[in-house]
Amino acid sequence: MSTTKSLLVELLVEELPPKALKTLGEAFGAVLLARLRAQGLADAHSALNVFASPRRLAAHVSHVRAVAPDEEVTRKVMPTSVAFGGDGKPTQAMRRALAKLGREALSDLWPDSGDGPDRLLVQSDGKADTLYLRSLAMGVVLRVGLQNALDDAIAQLPIPKVMSYQLEHGEGADFQPGWTSVQFVRPAHGLVALHGAELVPVTALGLQAGRSTRGHRFEARVDPVVLLDADHYERQLLEQGAVYASFGARRAEIRRQLDAAAAGEGLRPIEDEALLDEVTALVERPNVLVCRFEREFLAVPPECLVLTMKANQKYFPLLDVDGRLTERFLVVSNIRPDDASKVVAGNERVVRPRLADAKFFFDQDRRRTLAARVPGLAKVVYHQKLGTMGERVDRVRTIARTIGERLGERLGGAHGGLALADLADEAATLAKADLLTDMVGEFPELQGVMGAYYARHDGLRDAVADAIEDHYKPRFAGDALPRHGVGLAVALADKLETLAGLFGIGQLPSGDKDPFALRRHALGVVRMLVERRLDLSVPELVAAAFAAFPEGHGQAQAEVLLFLHERLAGWLREQGWSAQEVDAVLALRPDRWAALPDRLAAVRAFAALPEAASLAAANKRVGNILRKSDEVPESGPDPARYAEPAERALAEAMAAARGPADEALARGDLTASLQALAALKAPVDAFFDQVMVNTDDATLRRNRLALLAVLHATMNRVADLARLAV
Repeated sequence: MSTTKSLLVELLVEELPPKALKTLGEAFGAVLLARLRAQGLADAHSALNVFASPRRLAAHVSHVRAVAPDEEVTRKVMPTSVAFGGDGKPTQAMRRALAKLGREALSDLWPDSGDGPDRLLVQSDGKADTLYLRSLAMGVVLRVGLQNALDDAIAQLPIPKVMSYQLEHGEGADFQPGWTSVQFVRPAHGLVALHGAELVPVTALGLQAGRSTRGHRFEARVDPVVLLDADHYERQLLEQGAVYASFGARRAEIRRQLDAAAAGEGLRPIEDEALLDEVTALVERPNVLVCRFEREFLAVPPECLVLTMKANQKYFPLLDVDGRLTERFLVVSNIRPDDASKVVAGNERVVRPRLADAKFFFDQDRRRTLAARVPGLAKVVYHQKLGTMGERVDRVRTIARTIGERLGERLGGAHGGLALADLADEAATLAKADLLTDMVGEFPELQGVMGAYYARHDGLRDAVADAIEDHYKPRFAGDALPRHGVGLAVALADKLETLAGLFGIGQLPSGDKDPFALRRHALGVVRMLVERRLDLSVPELVAAAFAAFPEGHGQAQAEVLLFLHERLAGWLREQGWSAQEVDAVLALRPDRWAALPDRLAAVRAFAALPEAASLAAANKRVGNILRKSDEVPESGPDPARYAEPAERALAEAMAAARGPADEALARGDLTASLQALAALKAPVDAFFDQVMVNTDDATLRRNRLALLAVLHATMNRVADLARLAV
């Protein structure tokens, strides 16, 4: 067995797309390791360490063999009835089959297989005897196996956009400099492949593997960096090349420097994991510097300044102890000069025009009220088949007013007793007006946020301003919900109008394609109804949404309800409820979802009772009996027709249990209501042991079916308990 050593493979390239760098590095290493293991060159003990910097993708794999172990392979040749004639000697069919496998000589040796690594043997497959060829497959050598693995790792990279470029150097008579093209994420300039200290002669992207790489473009101490062996790669790049090759190590170093620099100012950096990942992918030798801008810019809403600095400049704004934005920010530089003052001044000079633009937009936008912008929405096309944004606003207003009326709240105090419906109508009217402002035109991510600022500047109520901002919520999984009833009404209306509009014209999500984010809109509706305990009928909400559209719009209420129901079921499972619990509660298709958490909690508590399994099984049996019968009376059972003591005992037990169950249900204690049914276990078991439901006596049969119908209705008011049966 060959000795194992560490393997290093590196592709040196031009600057990689930062948002894809981490994924590219992880994919490169994962495929490389998987292919090495598949060929027997690496095993379960082999550990992977991935490196990804702006100019390189690399993988370090421990315990890699120079030659994979030989492997014994058994191949089926043919049935013995075909392989041998009546005299027991090999047939021509057997000779031809072995010839195709390059083993024809074995047929002449039969029944002896000789001293070679190949042997013929007969085994039974359970039905008939079959001739097999057992041979020893030589283990693949690392040069060949690594070439296969490298080719696959490059081919399977999740490259966001492929580049084509021409090679300057190559081999072979057909190679012409500048004419031979290669496709990759960025032009590649170097390839390293080391097994321990030994070079592995593989090729990729027109490059021959070597042992040299390049460090930092400006600050490397040695250029090129000649690698001693696979295990010295990370250390040599840092000490000689001034490069943190590991994405994780570089990220940790940036976070450490950010925290230290902020602490030195008595501040803290804004938390943004995506920005930290992106900056990590932009630098090789991070150096965090403190910069500042003029305090006058703090008059602009902080969301504008933060977005400008993060999105355009990749800066980290600094916050004070109260979470307020300050005039200082952090820059992650890729160089470490002795005097960083010019770097600081350059970044401060670059950000100033950006902030000045934001201030200009903010000042200009406030010269016109939101109300004055609303007519302009009639000139903005929302969707070719759904009209203008102005028409959409009218529909959202109609739905929001309906929701406000059904919630039936009135906001007193500072709101002067205005009805929620009136405030929802006002907020819905103005909710999209900020789309016509310069600030939102420059930063679409601020829609709603800027509307709230401009609404307050116009002197509108806080409830309206908050609703304008909140009506987009939740924008993503885990996002906050609208803060109060006005925002909830407008947010629900906005999302329901989107669902009704697009479902009505057949624009449904398909597979992983959801260009209008309808799944996100549906999940927002689900979360608001359940988490905020809104006592609203979902079918009525969907009907109101479709009623807001003009006559002739497609009617797809059933499809939207099913879509919402599917999102509801999935979301409840994500919250920790089991599929069985969710199925039991949603099987009743409740129109109102405010009490769903209580129902689920009640089902979970019921399932923990010792009587639960038996009652669930009985409930399932009752349901099957009733479903198969067309004789179930609409009226209840007649006590005078109980022929067996077990019938009367069950009826009396139901009457006794129903009282406490009804009382608990009336006060909203669903758990107690279900637990009251535990007393029915013994009489239900006795009923099925002693009573024949489908008796030949039609009068008795219908009376017993009526009794079971009452039992079924009594047990399934909170959930379909049959769904708990194993």
